[in-house]
Amino acid sequence: MRVYNFSAGPAIMPEEVLKRVQSKLLNYEGKGMSAMEISHRSKAYEDINDEAESLLRELMPVPKNYSIIFVQGGATTQFEAVPLNLNKNKKGDYAITGHWAERAYIEAQKFTDAKAIASSKEATYSYIPKITKAMIRPDADYLHICQNNTIFGTRFNYTPDIGNVPIVNDLSSCILSEEFDVSKYGVLYACGQKNIGPVGVTVVIIRNDLLDKASPVCPSMSHWATHVKTKSIYNTPPTFAIYMAMEVFRHLKETGGVKAIQTQNRDKAKRLYDCIDNSSFYKNIVVKEDRSIMNVPFYTPSKELDAKFIKEAEPHGLVTLKGHETAGGMRASIYNAMPVAGIDALVAFMKKFEMENR
Repeated sequence: MRVYNFSAGPAIMPEEVLKRVQSKLLNYEGKGMSAMEISHRSKAYEDINDEAESLLRELMPVPKNYSIIFVQGGATTQFEAVPLNLNKNKKGDYAITGHWAERAYIEAQKFTDAKAIASSKEATYSYIPKITKAMIRPDADYLHICQNNTIFGTRFNYTPDIGNVPIVNDLSSCILSEEFDVSKYGVLYACGQKNIGPVGVTVVIIRNDLLDKASPVCPSMSHWATHVKTKSIYNTPPTFAIYMAMEVFRHLKETGGVKAIQTQNRDKAKRLYDCIDNSSFYKNIVVKEDRSIMNVPFYTPSKELDAKFIKEAEPHGLVTLKGHETAGGMRASIYNAMPVAGIDALVAFMKKFEMENR
């Protein structure tokens, strides 16, 4: 029996995609071998790579003056790649809105003059600061933000208006979850293991005029232009992860695209937040207007009850609900692949648990 996996990543994948991949795992498109065995230098893999890029460009959508690359190292490697690739003035401004946003800022300090221009750390990252043009250094190479806070459950509900300074946006935990204007950003990146596919692939989307701003000491494997020029095959790429991403993109397109999944995601989030808000037993500390629709942290009245909740949820097929170690409590990550039935099952258990433990 499949469970409802609320993990923040590696995360739940669409069951239809898993079944489709399973059906041709040993013999991909009549090649007599698995997609994971195909040479990255072959025409068969070239077709996979091209279709993955084309589908992502269509789904988001990504304008023609942007390049898309598939790289390794997770989003964490981009914490280094960003200041190394956008290094003309050696200045990067950062909004500290969560654990990963802070990690990006700390890493950037090794390569550039990184400045924290806003932070919600003093309030346990329970809100998104309002960022204005006056807060940004005019000669900054970029402003870095993290669109969705995976751990503490916040999200930017606006795009900072900062003039000509490019915005770099970490979309790791919300890419393809709702409609998004790519043209307002200079660079976007996202790890694969939440809404794209399995662990192993990271997507980077770069406005082409920013490809020549790198530091002379930027390593080839971190240099975006290197991967653009070689169509993401500078070295052996994570071929199977990219193939799985292609299948996820196909599935998303077949089921109505980002517009359709946005409607479903907002409905799922509303069902869960309504359960929390209508209860005096559970709480969510995030400012309502800044709540994430992908990651929903919540708490019972005590740490002991939190632990009991997590333990008793598992026999009901509700797994990986333990909150991140820095936040505690519970966290339901409800990415694109989480069905509405999973939310309904969680809500039903929450109500039952509350009645039994008040």
